Order: sequence, then structure tokens, then C-alpha cells
Amino acid sequence: MSTVMTKAINLKLVRNENERSEPEVQKEVVYDTKGLNLWYGETHALKNINMDIKEKEVTAIIGPSGCGKSTYLKTLNRMVELVPIVKTSGQITYKGKNILDKSFRVEDLRTQVGMVFQKANPFPKSIYENIAYGPKIHGIKNKKILDEIVENSLRGAFIWDELKDRLNDNAYGLSGGQQQRLCIARCLAVEPNVILMDEPTSALDPKSTLRIEELVQELKKDYAIVIVTHNMQQAARISDKTAFFLNGEIIEYDKTDHIFNNPADERTGDYISGRFG
Repeated sequence: MSTVMTKAINLKLVRNENERSEPEVQKEVVYDTKGLNLWYGETHALKNINMDIKEKEVTAIIGPSGCGKSTYLKTLNRMVELVPIVKTSGQITYKGKNILDKSFRVEDLRTQVGMVFQKANPFPKSIYENIAYGPKIHGIKNKKILDEIVENSLRGAFIWDELKDRLNDNAYGLSGGQQQRLCIARCLAVEPNVILMDEPTSALDPKSTLRIEELVQELKKDYAIVIVTHNMQQAARISDKTAFFLNGEIIEYDKTDHIFNNPADERTGDYISGRFG
């Protein structure tokens, strides 16, 4: 195992050791997936997925390319349905309601579940309008209220001090790391309960990556966060629980320190140590 990986895991162990002295707080299950299967046409992409996701935790999803990580993430806000040939069975409950039931309005779901993509995707608008867009869509027109939302959202994404004098500038003029934090702020503006992140730092430099990771640790105080990552060190550093996907199946899902230090399945250990993937 690499020195970098060992350091990341040791930091995680220190954090968990410090937390053991505190009584464990029962957290609400936000998502509960039971017996989920998904097909792209004839291709069986997700196979009997069972896992729950709790509030105020970071859940990392790891696994080699093509294992179903991003597909599963996109079932959580039903973006996967944008592919016409998708079929599903099983259920995913969000706060007790089955989101795969056609009576569950997808617009309501996506208001409560934000998404941050692999590549930052700001709108071709000003920084201010990027943040205000969602609240405006939901009927907020009062300039004073919008100003407060913009400031609070940018503060929540740790980027207010960098952008407060540039609110009228086009968002395309920001660096890649700033654009990604702007997209996170845009997500916060509609006050979601869950934030989904699909490899949000894969295209960023180490400094920007560190800022996003620090931001995730702050955000989990108020949100459930699900992050897909190829970066093992990142999963070890920032997540509370980790799910290892392989060939469309969950091989193992447990507390992150257990996954990285005492995996129950040999395939998990092989993947984490770099023997494949």
C-alpha cells in the first residue's frame, strides 16, 4: 500500500479513535434502497442493490470504471430516466416514499436532492444570476431576499470572500476550482437535504481538491452527501461509510475505516490495494 494511502487511512483512524469516546448519535435514514435492479436495454447494470444513506454523513461509492457507481448515483435523483431504454425494479425510498413510483413528482425530488457533476457546469450568466436562478424558478422575486440567498450560498460554499466583489462577472471567468464551488453554492441556494457528487474533484488541481474536501466536511453537518470517487485516499479522508461496487453489485458496504483496514471481502482489499481497477 502506498505511503499516501497509509497516511490518509491513519488520519482517518485518528479521527475515528477520537470519536469513539463520544456516544453514537442515531441518524435518520434519508435513502433506503432495497432490491434495486436496473437495465440499459438488455444490459443488467445494477444488480440487487441494498443500502441506506443517512443524514449528516458522507457516503463514498468506489469501484472500477463501469461498475455502476454513477448509474446508482443518478437513480437517487432519477436522472437515469433521461436514458429512454432504462428499466428498473425494486425500490428506493426517500424519507419513506418510493421515488421510483411514477406518482412521485421528479421536480419535487430534484428540489430536495442537489447534484454536482464531474465537470463544473456554471450557467453562461453572472455569478449572481447563477446562484439566484434556482430561487427565482421557485418564485422568489424580492431583490433583498435574493441578495441574502446569494451571499449565504456563497458563504456556505467557502467562496464568498473570493467573489463578493465580482458578482456581476460572468461565471465562465472563474478558475475550475472556483466554478465547482460556485456550482455547489448554486445547489445550496434551493436548500436541498441531500447533495450528490459525481467525481467532483477529478478535474481539479490538488489545492482546489483540498478546498472541496474541506467544504464537504463542513456541509455534512447539515446535509447527507453521497460522493462517487476513483480516489481511494479521498474516500478514506472524507467519508463516514464506503460502498464498493463491482460489476453492478455492492460487494461491501460498511464504515470507511472497516472497509480500508479490515475488509470482509477479498475483492475489496484487492481493489483498495491497487491489485485491479
